[in-house]
Amino acid sequence: MPLIKQSITLLLHGLCSTPDELLTVHAALTREGHLVKHMVIPGYSFDSNKDRQESFGFESWIDFVDEEIKALKSQGHLVNLLGLSAGVTVALGVAIKEPTQIEQLILLSTPLIIDGWNIPFYHFLLPLALYTPLGALWHYKESSPYGVKNQRIRDWIERELSQRRVSQAGASVLEISHLREHDRLRRHVIQQVPRIDLPNVLIIHAKEDEVAGLSNVEWLQKNWRWGQVKTVLLDNSYHMITIDNDRAQVCSEILKFIAFESPAVSA
Repeated sequence: MPLIKQSITLLLHGLCSTPDELLTVHAALTREGHLVKHMVIPGYSFDSNKDRQESFGFESWIDFVDEEIKALKSQGHLVNLLGLSAGVTVALGVAIKEPTQIEQLILLSTPLIIDGWNIPFYHFLLPLALYTPLGALWHYKESSPYGVKNQRIRDWIERELSQRRVSQAGASVLEISHLREHDRLRRHVIQQVPRIDLPNVLIIHAKEDEVAGLSNVEWLQKNWRWGQVKTVLLDNSYHMITIDNDRAQVCSEILKFIAFESPAVSA
């Protein structure tokens, strides 16, 4: 008699942030009966118990998610990975390491190429901060528009960050160690993706993403091997598409992509 393997979707939020970024997605999936789990990754996720956030090496981020996947697979689950912003880069890093262990990938606001309309012209100097002693003097402070086109939500984020260190759009400050490790991971992914057979993927990206332009979508479409690529472009959001104007469409597209019927596997 065939066994029914139920899929579970692991949610990977953005750099030095919290699962709050993906609450809309979590709610939409669970409402339809899907299993979902937020990943809180040591040395990647925001830690409210620490005054200063320090990153671990990106390899440890990948290993942490990989261990969770192995545990879930041992329980008979099929595993999907869903990433937002830097969470996409982590998801791709895991998929490169374990391409046969993941059923589907969902990539929201992919930041492999940092070229959005709000990126300053001197961004090319960032490696000086990331990889030289100059970095000890620098950190990145979040500012308007906070990845959000909706003015009401943007104002709410600004109020949140005036009272606490993190909001639904992420931390108020990104330290150099997190930025450096994400840059290292980003370079690793760009090098490896064209060499690896990867599963089916859903790419959702805002046309007006102020951090990562549509060149990211074009690069993924060009370099994706084996699996099918479905792309959805959004008309009315910036980078944080899970909390911006198109959040309902984002959830709808994810639900359509994730199969409602789990496959039957012979015992």
